[in-house]
Amino acid sequence: MIRININWKRTFLILFDVAIAVYLVMAMTSWNKPVESSDMCTKVKINIADENENGFLNSKEVKSLLERNRLYPLSRPIAEVNTRTIEQRLTHMPFVNTAQCYTTTDGYVCITVTQRTPIVRVKSNNGDDYYLDDNGGIMPNSQYTSDMIIVTGAVTRHYATHYIVLLAQIINSSDLWSRQIEQINILPDKSVELVPRVGEHIINIGTLPTDSDAKRRQKKVQTFVSNQLRRLEIFYKEGLKYAGWTKYDYISLEYINQVVCHRAPVTKQKEENPSTTTQQQ
Repeated sequence: MIRININWKRTFLILFDVAIAVYLVMAMTSWNKPVESSDMCTKVKINIADENENGFLNSKEVKSLLERNRLYPLSRPIAEVNTRTIEQRLTHMPFVNTAQCYTTTDGYVCITVTQRTPIVRVKSNNGDDYYLDDNGGIMPNSQYTSDMIIVTGAVTRHYATHYIVLLAQIINSSDLWSRQIEQINILPDKSVELVPRVGEHIINIGTLPTDSDAKRRQKKVQTFVSNQLRRLEIFYKEGLKYAGWTKYDYISLEYINQVVCHRAPVTKQKEENPSTTTQQQ
């Protein structure tokens, strides 16, 4: 009788290796199969994250841009959709802050866009007309309309991106002043005038402190503007509360510890040279 000794441990290892090899061959075959109709892009989902708030962009404009650049993925093979290229092209749009694009297993291409946030509109004496975003970036003029502060006067782009943006951020961060101030006007000497919604007066807060260093500049402007607005709030509560909102047409905070008020004329015909009133503060 012939006895056959079988090494079961070695046999098991061989069978296991064969099973792994078969699995890998099948997997590679599946992964590299030809693109079928089910692998086509069947739908494009475009989401403008803050469309109702900012309104600069809508999904039709995003679609149109991608079509002009031959990047709109509908009915294209998913394997040929370059999500990175789509993201890069969208982020070059002037109103786009971020763009994200990805594909799904059911043939969808999803695009999510967030917009830059405008905080003021600049209409300078030199003819410039643009928006400033919350990072101090310049955004081109558009058909967008919103109840935001208008900046006029002697405004260069350098002054707007380095100083106006800081002033606007401080005003917009306050519930009181974001509702009260509707216009900022820059005089030739860089004095800052504020035009309120309530009252017939104009407020001069003086010139913003300057500095070549961004951090120091931000701190100086923050301190200066906060102090001037605090003084103005006190004057509103303790001065205009009793004098009335129509008594003065010009309020100056340029001088330390003083609020200089220009009395409004009773009528334009009767009083050509109105007097001034100074209040210590």
